[in-house]
Amino acid sequence: MRADIRQVADGVHLVHGSNTNWVILTEGDAITLVDTGYPGDREKVLASLSAVGGSPEAVTAVLITHAHNDHLGSAEYLSSTYGTPVYTHEEEVPHARRDFLHQVTIGKVLRNAWRPGVAPWAVHALRSGGTDHVPVTKPQLFPGKGALDLPGRPVPVHTPGHTAGHCAFHLPQAGIVISGDGLVSGHPTSRLAGPQLLPDMFHRERSAALASLDIFEALSGDVLLPGHGPVHRGSVREAAQRAREQAA
Repeated sequence: MRADIRQVADGVHLVHGSNTNWVILTEGDAITLVDTGYPGDREKVLASLSAVGGSPEAVTAVLITHAHNDHLGSAEYLSSTYGTPVYTHEEEVPHARRDFLHQVTIGKVLRNAWRPGVAPWAVHALRSGGTDHVPVTKPQLFPGKGALDLPGRPVPVHTPGHTAGHCAFHLPQAGIVISGDGLVSGHPTSRLAGPQLLPDMFHRERSAALASLDIFEALSGDVLLPGHGPVHRGSVREAAQRAREQAA
């Protein structure tokens, strides 16, 4: 099955992989890739780059919202094969190296297996490399403060809770927020539709994830590109407010 690629603005594509999204930002022949799906999504990642007129060699940098396997899957492959730098928040760097792993455990999944959607999601995650060991050998801190000198000029925004170093990326000129797993619009294990937090079992610290909705609420934009679920068009501020209401 091919990845579903949606152009949401000039030079901005949201790609739906297998239960996880990534974002391609293009500027001329150069590309910024935000997240890389599951390890099992590699062919879809490469095909999506080709579909927008690019290639893995054209990827100037990989930005990682957070170092869970379903977002980190092909980061090391791109780094070791093509020399692509992999950037993430300073608190996520050791997580990306796998100095430790803060990810939902098999035991926690089993305890939640009675919930709708959890069992089929778990089977898919296992088949897609959700428990594979995929460390990034040399993850780097974001190069500088504010807008990064990369295609799309993304601005990292620290939104902890899902993981300690979780980051969103703001494209202020385009009115777009790439929200990773800090604010999503759907998930196979959720019965909700629209802006929401992921189910509690996925968060390292739910209270911090809830508090980070205040950060999302302060970001200007009318397009939300989440780590899971479809593109959400409408005020990002209102999306964060709705997620807070859902969480309550």
